[in-house]
Amino acid sequence: MPGNAAIAKAIEGLMRGRMAVPGARPDVLVGLAGRGIQLSRSPDMHEREAARLGLSCAYVLIDFDAIGLADDDLRAAIDAAALFGFHGLNITYPFKQSVMPLLDVIDADATAIGAVNTVVFGQRRTGHNTDCWGYAKSFRAAMSGAALGHVVLVGAGGAGSAVSYALVALGARRISIVDADVSRARTLAARLGGAGISALAVADIGTALADADGVVNTTPVGMAKFPGTPFDTRHLHSSQWVSDVIYFPQETELLRQAQALGCRTLPGIGMAIGQAARAFELFTGRAADLSAMERHFEAAA
Repeated sequence: MPGNAAIAKAIEGLMRGRMAVPGARPDVLVGLAGRGIQLSRSPDMHEREAARLGLSCAYVLIDFDAIGLADDDLRAAIDAAALFGFHGLNITYPFKQSVMPLLDVIDADATAIGAVNTVVFGQRRTGHNTDCWGYAKSFRAAMSGAALGHVVLVGAGGAGSAVSYALVALGARRISIVDADVSRARTLAARLGGAGISALAVADIGTALADADGVVNTTPVGMAKFPGTPFDTRHLHSSQWVSDVIYFPQETELLRQAQALGCRTLPGIGMAIGQAARAFELFTGRAADLSAMERHFEAAA
């Protein structure tokens, strides 16, 4: 495991490499901490939106895989980013829950959800969750009329927690939660039950899908690093909708197979754009334009 000084040096190198003008501090300095994130379009979305608003921005990918960090190095990475004057960090897989004990303050929404994807630095390090808003916004825009009587949620981690609360806000009446870690699924189900929704941890996804209106994948399975599908798509039928929070690749294997079966599908693009827009506002105090962020996302391709 690298020492704190080595971690700080690695992050400083990433920061300097991302600056448009070497040695010139940008108006906005932010980043993304996670694993397998080299294909992320967050840098382009944030930097292009900042430029549209007349600000300079450097958005740094702190990829724990690329720079050889262990999960336990998260605290040192956050400390280094704060030391170098970052305005904040986005947080992604696998740190959306493990980051919470490392922060000074967690806002009410993120506390209820049990996951943080945006950390703002200042006198205190404050955690927020913009994933929930981003998913709900995307679903409303693209899935009008989709039934929400019974939804299967695959994955009870940080993204799963955010999506589950978005589903509640959208009007879901029953949520079945499937996770390889059954205790984690039960914990999320209990939290949702406390929020007044019928939620149950289930072990057999085939049984859960039999009468489901739709299913959301919030696991990393389908990313370039974890190819494949999170469950056997033979359990799906054409009257169901299928959603994936992954956006790189844009069309996951799950969505491809679901489309072939005739299912209505929702890719992770809308959530990615929505959460980025809200995070941008938290970092800068300036409202991002969703339409502009969508153009930035496409331009990044």
